[in-house]
Parts: sequence; structure tokens; C-alpha cells
Amino acid sequence: MTAEILCVGTEILLGDIVNTNAQFLARELAKLGISVHYQTVVGDNAQRLKSVLQIAFSRADMVVLTGGLGPTKDDLTKEIVAQYFGLELVFDQKAYDMLEKRILSYGLEKISESNRKQAYVPKGAIVLYNDNGTAPGCIIEKGGKTAILLPGPPNEMEAMFAKAREAYLNSISENTIFSVNIKIKSRKEISAQDSGESAVADKISHLLDLANPTVATYAKEDGVLIRVTACAENKEKALEAINPVLEQIKSILGNSIAHISEAE
Repeated sequence: MTAEILCVGTEILLGDIVNTNAQFLARELAKLGISVHYQTVVGDNAQRLKSVLQIAFSRADMVVLTGGLGPTKDDLTKEIVAQYFGLELVFDQKAYDMLEKRILSYGLEKISESNRKQAYVPKGAIVLYNDNGTAPGCIIEKGGKTAILLPGPPNEMEAMFAKAREAYLNSISENTIFSVNIKIKSRKEISAQDSGESAVADKISHLLDLANPTVATYAKEDGVLIRVTACAENKEKALEAINPVLEQIKSILGNSIAHISEAE
């Protein structure tokens, strides 16, 4: 299964906030063996959101969306996704009861109509109730495509993603993606000729074209990082695929290696 991460919010485009949601989701989906080929950010605009949603579904089986589930007029994610799937929005009493309890706990006397709209969900969707905020999320599966809608605030999004994993993602995930990092010593520890990314890549060039596991090099401030990544049914099988490649890299780079560790 392939996925695209679609983060909704003009504040991201303006640089007002850092998009940590995409980083979190990419890591978590990789752990489930779901390949993320694209990440997209779009502002709070109905037409542009419709456009990027159509593009995302043209190239991915699943789109995971964050943001745009709030009470204001420019929070349009749920409405646009429901339109895409041809689903009406229906009132969810449990979602309403939860948001009412939270809003009243803020000292307000009643719920506004703007807040009330958050209790509407696409008909037939798996509802992901929000224990940390007011907006519920949901999972829609139709016509071979899946949309997972999550709130924008990271503390709400991360907790709700755990619910999505239990309610849906674990059941469709057949593989896991596992990585091992090989850290090369810095230029302070070894010569520039041995520590640069191009030099390291040249020495292991025959491994960089592997399909599974894959091998990639990254230039870091404290030295080059080599990441070996395998997709398999579990961590143990992934390590079985990775270990022969690790042995080759160790035999080639030898004393240039600072340490080897599992990727977080």
C-alpha cells in the first residue's frame, strides 16, 4: 500500500509553525510497512484542497490528512473529503457529547453553532473520537481508496493516530519497514578523503542500487550517515535481509565507522 501525507493549514505555508506532523506520520507509516511517496501542504482553500486531494488519490492508495477539522469557516477538510467520496455528513451524538463536555469545562455556558459542526462526520466512516481536543477524526474506505482525517495540533494528532492504527492500520499492514544506521566518523576523527559523503558513496556504490534492502547515504553536520532499510513481514525478517549488507559495509569501511544503531 502506498500513502500520501496531506497537511492542511495556511499557517504551515506561511512558516508560522513547523510541520512536525508530516515527520511523525512518515515514521509511523514506515513502521507499518506503508510506503509514503509524497508529502503535500495546502492552505485553507476549498478549491486548492480539492485539487491536491484528487492528485493525491491519483498516485496513492491512502491519503492521511491533518488539520482543517476545527470549527471555523476555513476548516474544510472533512467537508471536502466527504464530497470527494460522495458521502453526506451526519450528526454523531458521542462526538457532540465529548466536545460539549470539553467546551463547557473551559467555562463557556453553551456550544456555538460553529463548534457544533465538528460533531458531524461522513456517513459510514470509522469515527476517531478526540480525547485531547474537540474535533473528531475519521477513516473512510471506499472504492479501493482510504482517507484518514486527523486534527492539526500535534498532541491531538499523535494520540488519534494511535487510535487509527488500532482501528484500521494494523489490520491492513502486512509488512514492516526497519532501518539500521551506520554512522561514519567526522572529519575531525578521520581524513576528509574518507569522511565526505561522495567518498563514502563511491566506496559502497555497488550497494546503492539494491532494491530490498535499500542503502542510502546522508550528509550530516557530525559526519556521514548510511541507512540500510528493509521491508519484511517483521523486524526479525528485515534484519535477516539487512545483516549481509551490513557485513559488506563493515568490511569496506572498517575503521571509518563510528557506530551502528537501529533507526528510531
